[in-house]
Amino acid sequence: MPAGAAELGEQLQTVVAEMASWMREYGDVTPHAAQDVDPSELAAATAELRSRLRDNYPFHHPRYAGQMLKPPHPAAVIGYVTAMLVNPNNHALDGGPATAAMEKDVVAQLAAMFGFAGTPETPGHLGHLTSSGTIANLEALFVGREIHPGKAIAHSADAHYTHARMAHLLGIEAIAVPTASDGTMDVDALDALLASGRVGTVVATTGTTGLGAVDPVHEIVPVARRHGVRVHVDAAYGGFFRLIADDQPDGVAAAPYLAIADCDSVVVDPHKHGLQPYGCGAVIFRDPGVAQHYLHDSPYTYFTSDELHLGEISLECSRAGAAAAGLWLTLRLLPLTPDGLGAVLRPGRRATLAWARLIEESDELRLYQPPQLDILTYLPARARLSEVDAASAAAMAAGMARPPAESLHLATYTVDGPALAARGHRLDVDVPAGRILRSVLMKPEHEAAVPGLHRQLLDLLRPTNGPRSPDTGENPPLAHHT
Repeated sequence: MPAGAAELGEQLQTVVAEMASWMREYGDVTPHAAQDVDPSELAAATAELRSRLRDNYPFHHPRYAGQMLKPPHPAAVIGYVTAMLVNPNNHALDGGPATAAMEKDVVAQLAAMFGFAGTPETPGHLGHLTSSGTIANLEALFVGREIHPGKAIAHSADAHYTHARMAHLLGIEAIAVPTASDGTMDVDALDALLASGRVGTVVATTGTTGLGAVDPVHEIVPVARRHGVRVHVDAAYGGFFRLIADDQPDGVAAAPYLAIADCDSVVVDPHKHGLQPYGCGAVIFRDPGVAQHYLHDSPYTYFTSDELHLGEISLECSRAGAAAAGLWLTLRLLPLTPDGLGAVLRPGRRATLAWARLIEESDELRLYQPPQLDILTYLPARARLSEVDAASAAAMAAGMARPPAESLHLATYTVDGPALAARGHRLDVDVPAGRILRSVLMKPEHEAAVPGLHRQLLDLLRPTNGPRSPDTGENPPLAHHT
């Protein structure tokens, strides 16, 4: 049972009772018979629901080290469920005054984390929560299109596919910039592209979803400014690492994160490292003046307040106020500080570095590249890429097939010969591309689990052992940042 499950149940009981008491203050209401359901049928249906939900992977467990998935914090669940009982809509202040205030509060905290805070007299940001990082990125690119109509966007070749997809939706060109040998944007290639005058917005990624690579934002900004180009930061996955961007052994490189304060917009997903349930992204602009690209009139929506309604600065209309309540309550308990939420990130970072060291010391595995956040990529030591592919796929399948209490859940990542060679891996590239192994160590519990995870992985690889690739010593050395 996850830690705190009993306390969570008690709090949820209190939530239901307290919110029901508030509702009764307005007078008793007899529920309409149209919504009645038979209690026995409800019990049977919920039993089936619980049964069907067992068809999931154990996202809560440290032996799940596959994709970027984990349960929300109990505080997020309590905050979400409490507000969900009221079901406010944060499009307009009239649809959710309390949760709209909470949303403005948490967005201000996120803005301050990235250096967009401004002053009480002169707000230094404009932003809101979204249903996802995809929609948040769409909004940032939409504003970029309005400011630079007809201009393309540029993003690294390893950036999330959402940028090319959203550019297509917006009717603008998307240009992939080559990456350096560590998976980050090649700044020289970017400079040459921007000199053409085709680009209006550059997307820098702080935490690619494949490798966890952090683009050199501090180098990208001056290049973009020299060419009169906006800079948007896709920090959907890695944004909260700003809290531990301190160049410490268990932190991450500071320079790219500090430079976000000089960018035009940033996106972050609280439903990843912000410990929230899915349906909670955020987009923040440094210049509040971009509101002019959103403003519209709705004769039936904005009527009880002259304040700016969140729906007036959002492409989305109805949005769950519960998402704001969940994040607000979480940040009350785990604030956006190195000792607050930052302390939740450091164990996963330490786990990633520890497993990377074990891999470097191993005869059976090779580190694909040094991890920049908490995403680890590695490959079985084999002589041919086809053998690497087969061993990786077999290890992943075998780990998932083990009994629940012994299972190990990994993921794969597809690479080709040039990508391997760029990182110093010498093997026979006998197929166009092949799968290597990838692990996301985003739960604090991963830190204590790493030695066991490593032993399990070696055990999974033994049945598939083939000829190993020679240890040339040219694999990239481990570093806490690049």
